[in-house]
Amino acid sequence: MVVATWNLENLFRPGSDDGPGDEQTYEAKLTELARVIGEIAPDVLAVQEVGDPEALEDLRERLDGDWHAETSEFPDGRGIRVGFLSRLELAEVDQVREFPERLAPVQVDDEGATVAQIGRGGLRARVSAEGMDVDLVNCHLKSKLLTFPRGRFQPSDEGERARFGAYALYRRTAEAVTLRGYANELLDGEGPDRAVIVLGDLNDEPPAATTQILLGPPGSEIGTAGFDTGDQGDAWRLWNLAPLIPEESRFSRRFRGRGELIDHLLVSHALVHHVEQADTGPVEPPSITEDPTDRREEPASDHVPVWARFDLG
Repeated sequence: MVVATWNLENLFRPGSDDGPGDEQTYEAKLTELARVIGEIAPDVLAVQEVGDPEALEDLRERLDGDWHAETSEFPDGRGIRVGFLSRLELAEVDQVREFPERLAPVQVDDEGATVAQIGRGGLRARVSAEGMDVDLVNCHLKSKLLTFPRGRFQPSDEGERARFGAYALYRRTAEAVTLRGYANELLDGEGPDRAVIVLGDLNDEPPAATTQILLGPPGSEIGTAGFDTGDQGDAWRLWNLAPLIPEESRFSRRFRGRGELIDHLLVSHALVHHVEQADTGPVEPPSITEDPTDRREEPASDHVPVWARFDLG
């Protein structure tokens, strides 16, 4: 089974504010996305930045073979959402949105507005592969690329930059806690027997505190001495597959020329010892800036897929 995650970057139909300016540009984007998906040949692909379900349906129709598609019912204010494309039937689809109990709403702007929901709703689906049921939870956490009042991408002063950086971090942290809580429900203390994958655009790198929240109990990370030694934490733990990606390709986006691995696959104990290969690509990401509108007419994504192959036999 091959599982992948890919931020498709503004997959909108022409005519929308964030979509391409004409049909030809849109068709070129669909063609390039379909080409890369065909090269990876995933059984399940978690996607982010889908502008509307019709756009994902357009992409589905470009793929060879029979594919299923599902999208979140809860996009963000810009209209982007997460979804799945899968050659396996998608069952028990569930929306992930509300902060868990006892987690207070977080501040999001200078006026004191708060939120108690994930900005871009998460999406869970179950597939069956090689006799194993696998639960996948797709997420797209709050971006590190900041937007300031009146749609500005640059702050009016350094105080505003710091405050809005904090607001974004509050949201990304609360969203990570929400996804971790949902994973706890799926695992229910049975990690060695329950196949769970949390995947998507976490908008931060493996050592980041928000990424670490999703791992659960510390210890036994891939590449450490404790990896092959079981302990009580295995019942709840998720393992980030990042260390299995070859070092030279361990990035999924370039920001001002620097490679960043911000798209991730995290798996439960039932799957971590069944990983045959993990990698990114097969394309190279372009270098982006703080202004996402710079790439509105580009036919490719600013991210590259992150994927893993599992032997479940």
